[in-house]
Amino acid sequence: MSTPLQKAFHDLRAAGRKGVVPYITAGDPGLATTYELLVAMARGGATAIELGVPFSDPMADGPVIQRACERALAKGLHLNDVLEVGRRATAATGVPIVLFSYLNPLLRRGLEKMAQDAAAASLAGVLVTDLPAETAQGFSQALQRRGLDLVSLVAPTSTEKRIAQIAQSATGFLYAISVTGVTGARQQLSADAGALLERIRRVTKLPVAIGFGVSSAEQARQAWAQGADAVVVGSAIVKKIEEFGAKAPAEVERFVRELVAAQAVEA
Repeated sequence: MSTPLQKAFHDLRAAGRKGVVPYITAGDPGLATTYELLVAMARGGATAIELGVPFSDPMADGPVIQRACERALAKGLHLNDVLEVGRRATAATGVPIVLFSYLNPLLRRGLEKMAQDAAAASLAGVLVTDLPAETAQGFSQALQRRGLDLVSLVAPTSTEKRIAQIAQSATGFLYAISVTGVTGARQQLSADAGALLERIRRVTKLPVAIGFGVSSAEQARQAWAQGADAVVVGSAIVKKIEEFGAKAPAEVERFVRELVAAQAVEA
């Protein structure tokens, strides 16, 4: 039986389509707006959604997402709050939601308990930014036993041997980091993205999404043209939330629709 993420990417391929995976930080600007944003992005055509757990030291993230984490943590957001808003949005939309977190908040709960709680919240998977490939297998298996996927990151500096090792424990899709550095909107897609995709394709058949720097419809088209199955768009969306606050859901839905519709231009 396929998982929600596996089904979503299978359906994309069967339809000859490419995916859009938006990211938001839970609790920014508030939990009520987080729920509205999740529903709005699903309405806009998101393939899946990454729901970020606010963290005090988001070392892989640039200033836009760092500020979002600070705003959410200042309100006393708890991991249980993130799970509950994800559960409600999944029930309302059916779109797969991936919990996006650094390792420390999950270790505090315990990875086995984390897998159990993620499944109880009807989440589709978990992405842990700083989970070493050498220790990922146990958590991956705990998720798989409950019908969830582990989404793993692949860096431009990863060797083919390393990519193969990462892919052994990943089950939903691989998140290819397009640049060496932190998250953040950029003027153009990195020239390294295509080469990284080629190296990933040589060692695994998992779907691949490109992120870190994708911030426009044009960049999404470039990523798809280079062979990506989907794009992950985070900082550009979080920036809109920072700008529009509680009024952001309508603006974010419009932006997600624009990204999804960019395929028609490419076709």
